[in-house]
Amino acid sequence: MSFRKEIQVSIEQVKANFTQNIGVEFKKYSEDDLVKLWRETLETGMHGICFSMYEDGQEPGDTITEEQVERRIKILKPYTKWIRSFSCIEGNENIPRIAKEHGLKTLVGAWLGDDLEKNEEEIEALIKLAKEGCVDIAAVGNEVLYRKELTEEELLVYINRVKKAIPTIEVGYVDAYYEFSKRPAITEACDVILANCYPYWEGCSIEYSLSHMQQMYNQAKEAGKGKRIIITETGWPSQGSSLGGAHSNEQNSMRYFINSQVWSEVDEIEMFYFSSFDESWKVGTEGDVGAYWGLWDKHKKLKY
Repeated sequence: MSFRKEIQVSIEQVKANFTQNIGVEFKKYSEDDLVKLWRETLETGMHGICFSMYEDGQEPGDTITEEQVERRIKILKPYTKWIRSFSCIEGNENIPRIAKEHGLKTLVGAWLGDDLEKNEEEIEALIKLAKEGCVDIAAVGNEVLYRKELTEEELLVYINRVKKAIPTIEVGYVDAYYEFSKRPAITEACDVILANCYPYWEGCSIEYSLSHMQQMYNQAKEAGKGKRIIITETGWPSQGSSLGGAHSNEQNSMRYFINSQVWSEVDEIEMFYFSSFDESWKVGTEGDVGAYWGLWDKHKKLKY
């Protein structure tokens, strides 16, 4: 009997008994059941996943080869319909090109910051990729307002420039869900609202994490006033320090993934899970948890 057939009934029961705000009743399941449900949820497939570019010892700024991207795209292809990338230079331009070769849809980001010369490279590369037919949704910037590296006025110039250059492609900006309530001019400029929703980073316990993410989504939806809402990042680390009531461990990581994916399917929420592979370099910006957001470890081995 195949693995899929053996546990198919369990995952179908999970979906049938899924309730809003609460999600899956994990107390019903043993540790072994949880691992099986996690694996079956993954094999059922995701809407989208964030592409983790850097292997152990690499970091942003290192040039990445096509071969490296190809290896990782091949691993992810059976599990997702969409790939999200974060930059359009230094090898990142290979991600949407190779994803398209494999029949995947792409949400392609231009990484913006306070280096205006590099911003120019990113914007021009994003427009070039879009004109090649490699971009399904264009993201102009990722949390650059949250980091206070650009002003709203500067970001609006970039957004409107890209919209004018590629008028047939949806253009948005990625930031924390609440930024779209605070910045109506940015929200108005976006064709689509690209919201990052992380209960973990707000110290939310795993028991209330689904409800909290749903509140985040609804806040972005209210700000969008009828615009399409996509959750561009959400996830839970499998190791590392705790943050308030949010505890980083394998069990919570599996529970969060199952709940988020079942909700995504049941309520037809477009969601990009963060992330695909563990990346060691992220400890510099996020602390010890930064290295453990992947569904695969840093050696490209599926967890659990």
